[in-house]
This record gives sequence, structure tokens and C-alpha cells, in this order.
Amino acid sequence: MDRRKFIKWQVVSGAALLASNTFKLSRKLWASNRPDLVVVKGNPGQATRSAVEMLGGMSEFVKPGQKVLIKPNMSFDQAPESGTNTHPEVIKALVAMCDQAGAEEVFILDNPLRQAELCLENSKIKETTEKVKACQVEMRENPEDFVNVKINKAEQMTRTEVMKEVLEADVLIAAPTAKHHSSTGVSLSMKGMMGLILNRGVMHSRYDLHTAIIDLCTFLRPDLTVIDANYVLTTNGPSGPGNVEKLGKVVASRDMVAADAKVVSMVRWYGQHISPSQVKHIKQAHLRGLGRMDVESLKVKEIKV
Repeated sequence: MDRRKFIKWQVVSGAALLASNTFKLSRKLWASNRPDLVVVKGNPGQATRSAVEMLGGMSEFVKPGQKVLIKPNMSFDQAPESGTNTHPEVIKALVAMCDQAGAEEVFILDNPLRQAELCLENSKIKETTEKVKACQVEMRENPEDFVNVKINKAEQMTRTEVMKEVLEADVLIAAPTAKHHSSTGVSLSMKGMMGLILNRGVMHSRYDLHTAIIDLCTFLRPDLTVIDANYVLTTNGPSGPGNVEKLGKVVASRDMVAADAKVVSMVRWYGQHISPSQVKHIKQAHLRGLGRMDVESLKVKEIKV
């Protein structure tokens, strides 16, 4: 290589290296500037897609060939407008994004509190998502569908039976609807994890319910949380009928505690505002290091689409 070619090679190589390093730095800075929490107002499906994209897109959570488990609320035989089940367009958007990210399988599962077939029919989740390939919407309520597991970080509930698909999934997405609950104050992503186990009654009768919820969440900790706050049941939850506030919003975060805390602060429950620290399981989750309830200290991005 003569001198001219060597100098030219240095310039080209240096430019390529600079461009590469600039790209890496830009990407790192962009990632560091991503919000901790996203609140999007708009059409349920579009708002869901926008919220996940603002967190980096579904490819940040789901890689090609992975199995995904989405846990919505669909255990009541009621329409989305009742506020008891997750809006089907929220789930459809999540499934479509998982499919686009290359997911091998997407399971949408719940343990029903009413007749399974009626829940599937009236929640509209199955019919809305059935055209997306590799998607299965099913109920699990038979003991043979569950596996007994040990919860290593538990304070009270050290064992439980979880759906088999939980152990097979690479990615867990919490997709609850936001609603009141007579026993816990609210039912959001953390409370919603109870729908993935066989015996929920023991959490009410044998343990402090709030502590048991956090014990469960040390084992069932979602990679992504997307809370449907389109129709919020603010009274007489979890089954209603009660007052439904049409907020038309979706809240998303990598942090289930932060997502729950944000929704609590957005809604008037039984006609009054409460702070996240007033919900015992949210405060416990914060203190036990599962996430953060101090949403005022987090990067929160709110948009309308």
C-alpha cells in the first residue's frame, strides 16, 4: 500500500469508526432518555402500540423464537365497557407487536371466576385476536394445568401452583384492566398475577393478602406491564356493576410497581383520590425492592394520539 492509499484508508477507516462510535453513543443516550412510565390517551389499540414504542418497541422485550405469555383480565363474562376485563383492542395490539417481533408462540391466559366459555365470548378477547398467527387464548382452571413451585423470596406464601405455560414462557406481559377491588383497594398488574395460579382462595384465608400478592410477584415478575385504563371500574370491584370512568388511557412501564402506582394516582376511587402508599401491596412492593411507587421522581411521558 503506497502512502496515498494508506492516508485514504486511514480517513475512511477513521470516519467509519467515528460513525460507529457516534451511533453507539447516540443509541445509548437515546436509551437513557427513555421514560420510566408512559401514559397515552387515545384509541385503545393505537394507544397501546404508541406506549410500547415509547419504551423502545416490542423488540426490546420479545426476541425471535421466544414464547410469550400475556396475562389480561378476562375472568368475568362481561363486555369491555363494564371495566372488569381488559379491552380486547389492547390485547390485539400487544399480540400483533409480539408477532412482528418474531415470537414463536403467544399465550393469553387467565383462571376464570365465571363460566369459562362465557368469559371468552363476552370479553371479546378471543374473537379479536384469533386472526393473529401463533396466538392461543385459553382459560386454565383444572389442577392438571398447574405445577407446584417454591417461591424463594416469599415472606409468607412460600409455595403455590402456577400454570405450566408460566414456566415455559420466555417473556411475561401483564395486561390488566384498572379496577377497584373490595379486598385490596385496587386490582392492577400485581393483583392480576393471582389469575395465573390455581388456588387464589388460600391467599385470602391463610395469609395477609397484600403480603401474599408481593410474595407471588417475586416469582411472577412481568418484563412489560401495560395497564388498560380505558374503562376504569372505580367502585364495587372486581366484578361490578359499579361506576365506570371512561379515561381512554393506557399506562406502560418495565416496572409493574410504578405502573400500578401511576394508575392509582390518576383515578378517583370511590370518589376520592388516594396516594400509592395507601395501597398496602404497592407500598410493600416498593419497600421490598420490586419497583418504585415514587412516580413523581421518575421520567414520565404523557401524550395523546
